[in-house]
Amino acid sequence: MRLLYLIMIIFFISLNLRPSITSVGPLLDVIQDNLGLSGVTSSLITALPIFCMGLFSLSSIWLQHRLGVERSLLVAMLLILLATFLRMFVHHTFFLLATALCSGVGIGIAGPLIAGFIKKYFPEKPGLTGLYSVSMVIGAAVASSFSVPLFQQMDSWQHALSFWSILAVPAVVLLLPLLQKREVPKEVPKKNLQISAFFIKNKRVHLFTLFFGCMAAIFYAITAWLAPIVQATGLDRSQSGMTLTLFTLVQIPVSFLIPLLVGKSGNRRMWLLLCGLSEFFGIILLMLHFSPWVAAIFLGMGAGGLFPLALLIPIEEAAHAEEATSWSAMMQFGGYLLGSLGPTLIGLSLDLFETSIPTLFLLAMIICTMIGVGLKIGNKTKKLNY
Repeated sequence: MRLLYLIMIIFFISLNLRPSITSVGPLLDVIQDNLGLSGVTSSLITALPIFCMGLFSLSSIWLQHRLGVERSLLVAMLLILLATFLRMFVHHTFFLLATALCSGVGIGIAGPLIAGFIKKYFPEKPGLTGLYSVSMVIGAAVASSFSVPLFQQMDSWQHALSFWSILAVPAVVLLLPLLQKREVPKEVPKKNLQISAFFIKNKRVHLFTLFFGCMAAIFYAITAWLAPIVQATGLDRSQSGMTLTLFTLVQIPVSFLIPLLVGKSGNRRMWLLLCGLSEFFGIILLMLHFSPWVAAIFLGMGAGGLFPLALLIPIEEAAHAEEATSWSAMMQFGGYLLGSLGPTLIGLSLDLFETSIPTLFLLAMIICTMIGVGLKIGNKTKKLNY
């Protein structure tokens, strides 16, 4: 029973880490028209949360030492709940960007802490990052799929975006029983509890960070701009939104299966390469104006595999929960700061060239860089129980 309870906590927390971002893409043209936003300003609705996800990921280390992983996760969920709910009252660009910033802070704190939570309660099961990533994809898919229907039903994009705050309620409720006591995992020696925040000196973490940054830049650029790019080819708002939904839905089974396949084969390098090539092929299809539906499938397969693999790396190689949180925080700190440039560069490119070809070429170059770094990271040497 306790196992199911802990799994539900991971599921509902992870479920909240994407809806405040992915719910924007399908309604971006409506928001632009209503608030009079340029491409660059519109991209900030997505870029700001990603930037904050990186900037505030380091605070998860401090919060875990001060409050414990459970209380820190509660703080993060309350921030996401508040920021998403307040979108109901948005009528100015500044307020919308403020909610984006606040949600990014909450997501930035929660991301590394989930890695620590998994390492603490499931030290021999790092493959549970599959549940972590699948839950995020489900949250992203639900938000991107139903934002347009909610907008049509409510006749308000503010209410449609605000609706997703409801997902944070069960996460908050489930965390409350864990706050009664704080435990230090028995397997962690006291001397290891003081974790330095400067793991960036580790050359492996340099590679993890660069890989995560390329992966995040591609993922969030596609999340923010796939629907508008596809819509420019002649599809209507509903159809272009469905291509984003397809991109997201494909990730669900892939995010679950890839960590299991990596665990069985032990060949992480091969799966990093295959997922990277899948994204590259999807971008090429968009450049050639081939079916956006087929392109979305290849993009979804690549993104669905790369994200759990990136999340899994620090959990696999860390010695205990505190180290897992610290390594994840450092990787996500630099990675999300780099990743936040993705949507902004896309918006700037579209403003400058008024065509998606230079934009897609830029994404293809980032994917090639990511593939090269992934090959450099290679395989883990320590055998783990999945």
